[in-house]
Amino acid sequence: MNAPLKLFAEHITKQFAQIPNDRKEKLTPLVDYLREKYQLKEEMSLVFICTHNSRRSHFGQVMCAFAAAYYGVPNVHTYSAGTEETAFHPNAIEALKTIGFKIEQLDQSTNPHYRVNFSESVHSDCFSKSISHESLPKNQFAAIMTCSDAEQNCPFVPGAEKRIGITYEDPKAYDGTELQSAKYLERATQIATELFYVFSQLNH
Repeated sequence: MNAPLKLFAEHITKQFAQIPNDRKEKLTPLVDYLREKYQLKEEMSLVFICTHNSRRSHFGQVMCAFAAAYYGVPNVHTYSAGTEETAFHPNAIEALKTIGFKIEQLDQSTNPHYRVNFSESVHSDCFSKSISHESLPKNQFAAIMTCSDAEQNCPFVPGAEKRIGITYEDPKAYDGTELQSAKYLERATQIATELFYVFSQLNH
């Protein structure tokens, strides 16, 4: 883990008391799901789902993997998907770079694949995909709904053994404004803080 990411992780782990109680209640089903898997030493697969799989769902995929690595929780596999395929949004990528992730663009397609690096040996592969994409688990995973639109319009996720709604405001509303960078960073940090909180609870 590079120095900026280590500092970021140390900062957000001190912010758990600032998470509102109603948000902690929303996180409880995810804590319970992962804790049971963790205690049984089972694989933990999570698919973060949003309409376009371009912003919040990628933040979820990356920050969940980051949290698992930080807390040394093994057998965690994170993915993201959407009800439709678009592309990993450049503003979301910039927010992750600001936090300290090293990101490589692997191709020049309209829906590029990216490698988001936590360290020299740990990374997440990110690109936009629909929930039926072949790279996603077909069963024994939890579907984490990160936006209200996907939660309402995608009531059934094939193969999911658990469906959990943890929705976030869309930073897209600030695209092209002077608040753009701050709002993307705010959303990425919120998602990271809540997922780090979740993993901090697994031994409790």
